[in-house]
Amino acid sequence: MTTTLITGANKGLGYESARRLLALGHTVLVGARDPERGRAAADALGARFVPLDVTDDASVAAAVADVEAHEGTLDVLVNNAGVAGSSSPVETLTAADAEAVFATNVLGVVRTTQAFLPLLRRSGAPVVVNVTSGLGSFAAVHDEARIESKVVAPFYTASKSAVTMLTVQYARALPELRVNAVDPGYTATDLNGNSGPQTVTEGTDAIVAMATIGADGPTGTLQDREGVLAW
Repeated sequence: MTTTLITGANKGLGYESARRLLALGHTVLVGARDPERGRAAADALGARFVPLDVTDDASVAAAVADVEAHEGTLDVLVNNAGVAGSSSPVETLTAADAEAVFATNVLGVVRTTQAFLPLLRRSGAPVVVNVTSGLGSFAAVHDEARIESKVVAPFYTASKSAVTMLTVQYARALPELRVNAVDPGYTATDLNGNSGPQTVTEGTDAIVAMATIGADGPTGTLQDREGVLAW
């Protein structure tokens, strides 16, 4: 039985990833910072709720203790929790606005990955999936045929570039793990006011694909639902 923890799993891509992985036989842990929403989502899915705020050291430590006490190990960590940040004009943005985005999107990935590393190392085939975005890819934002080239969102895009590079570094430093970044694509979620053309099922194709690889699977890659992407 594969035990999978998904952060920010009470809605959107996290919720749909949980639903699909449960259907594939995973034991899924729904991580969410809001206890009411997280528990409701887990109950609806038939999963177990784990209180988890990726911006808080104590919350993450408590989540690790919770998983260790109940499951004893962790096979797959999906770092999905993320925020879009302020949509104010660029000239009005502040360092505090940047800190708010990086606190969840980047430091949350670091905090959660580092904390769960001992439990991941107990697995025979540990996997980390970092949900990033094509908006953090130089290749994508300079390709005028792609929607990413039309978006101005300095802190969100920069945070996703950081997540993608963190993925490469973790993959190199931790060869016993399979660590990959995934770009869901422009998917209709609360993060973009449900404006994306893809469904959440389409948006989770890459997440599910990378969450179900074996010990001989790829590592250090950036992938979307069509396959490997250029950085």
